[in-house]
Amino acid sequence: MTQQTNRKLHLGLFLFSTGYHPAGWRLPEAVTDGAFDPKFLQRIAQRLEEAKFDFFFLGDALASSADMQYQFPSQMVRMEPFTMIAHLTAVTEKIGLIVTANTTYAEPYHIARQTASLDHLSGGRVAWNVVTGADVRAALNFSREKHWDNTKRYDYADEFVQLVKDLWDTWEDDAFVRNKETGVYVDESKVHSLHHKGNHFSVAGPLNVARPPQGQIPLLSAGTSERSQELGAQFSNVIFTGQILIDEARNFYASVKSKLNKYGRSRDELFIMPGLVPLVGRTKEEAHAKYRELSSLIVTNFDLTALSNRIGIDLTGYPLDGPLPDLSLSTLNDNGAELLVRLAQNAAGHEDITVRELFYYFAAVVRGHLLIVGSAEEIADEIERWFVNEAADGFNLCSPYMPGGLDLFIDLVVPELQRRGLFRTEYEGSTFREHFGLQRRGNRFAKKDAVLEGK
Repeated sequence: MTQQTNRKLHLGLFLFSTGYHPAGWRLPEAVTDGAFDPKFLQRIAQRLEEAKFDFFFLGDALASSADMQYQFPSQMVRMEPFTMIAHLTAVTEKIGLIVTANTTYAEPYHIARQTASLDHLSGGRVAWNVVTGADVRAALNFSREKHWDNTKRYDYADEFVQLVKDLWDTWEDDAFVRNKETGVYVDESKVHSLHHKGNHFSVAGPLNVARPPQGQIPLLSAGTSERSQELGAQFSNVIFTGQILIDEARNFYASVKSKLNKYGRSRDELFIMPGLVPLVGRTKEEAHAKYRELSSLIVTNFDLTALSNRIGIDLTGYPLDGPLPDLSLSTLNDNGAELLVRLAQNAAGHEDITVRELFYYFAAVVRGHLLIVGSAEEIADEIERWFVNEAADGFNLCSPYMPGGLDLFIDLVVPELQRRGLFRTEYEGSTFREHFGLQRRGNRFAKKDAVLEGK
C-alpha cells in the first residue's frame, strides 16, 4: 500500500508507565516504578523526541483505589500532570507536551494561568487535554456528594473552555512596551478585561500571565458520545478516541469532521487519533510469543460476563480451553462478535482459539484501544490501512509494556513508516501547533484589524 495524499501521519504516546496491557508490568524486562522515576520519564520523552513524535501525553484521574491493580495498575497512582510536564520542558526541545485538566473540578483562571505558564516554559510546545471526568468517585475528593451528570458537565465545560481561551487573549502580543526612556512598561490599550458573568462563572480578567507563545494553546479532547463530539468539533485540534474496528472508526471520523462546518472550521483543523496498542516483534513469531507470555501473566478470576455481553453469547457454560461456540448463536444484530474473534485470532496467531484465548484478548482491549500483534511490517500495514481509509489521522500509542514495547516500536515500526513516506524524518517546526500545521492565531481582542487565522 502506498500513500497517495499530502496528509502526514501523526504519532503521540499516551504514557502508561507500567504498560497498557494489564500484565505488562509483570514481564521480567519491564519497569514497575517508572511513574515516579524522573530519569525514566526523561528517557521516554527524549526517545520520543529523537523519533520525531508529535507529542508526549500524560492523562490524569482524580480518584484511585487499590483494586485497580488488576486491570489498571498504571492508573492507580501517578504524578500530577502540570508538575511533571513542567519538569520535562527542561529536558526536551521540540516534542509537544500534553497536560490533562478536568473542567468539572477546576476554575478557568487557574487552568488559563497554568497552561499559559507552561507554554512559556516550553517555548510553545504545550497542549491542554480537556476532560470532564467519568469517575464518580472524584466527587467525594472535592467536597461534593455526587458526580455531575453528563449534560451538566458538558454545559460547564463549554463555558469553561471559552473562558480559558478568552483569558489567553487578554494581553495582546505587543502589549509590553518596556520603554526605559518614557517609563511606560505596558500599553494599557492592549490589555483587556473580560467582565464575564455567565451561567457558571464570573471572571473579571485580565490574566496575570502574558499571552502564550502559541497565542491560542491547542486543545485536545476524548470521547465518542454526541456531546463530546460537539465539544471536540467546536474547540479541539486533536480528538483522542478508542475503536478496535476500522468501520466504527471510519464512521466516527466522518461524524466528527462533518460537524466542523457549523463552527466555521475546516477539516484540517482537527485531527482524529485513536488509541493503538502495538505489540511488536522482530518477527511475527516473536510478537505472538510475547503476546502469549503477557496473556499468561494476567491476574483474573475469568469472569466471562462482560465478554459474553460483548459477543452476545453466554460463555459461562463452555470450558475455558474448549473451542468457541458457533458465532451464529450471537444475539447481536451486527457482525461485532465475528470481528472481535477475528482480531483475537490475529493476535494469537492462529484461528482455532479457545474461550480462554478470546478472554485474554478481550482483557487486553476492554478499555477500547486497538491491539495489533505482529512484525514491524504487519503493524505498519495496519496503521497505513486506517490512515489511508480515513479512520485516523494518526495514533495515540499505548505501549503494552515499558520501556521495551515502546523501544521496539521506535526502532522497527517508525523507520518503516518513514520509508513509506507516511511519517516525518525531521520536525517541521518547534511548537505544538507547527507539528500539526496549525497557524498561530491572531488575538480576538486586538483593536487593529487582525485577521484570525482559522486554524
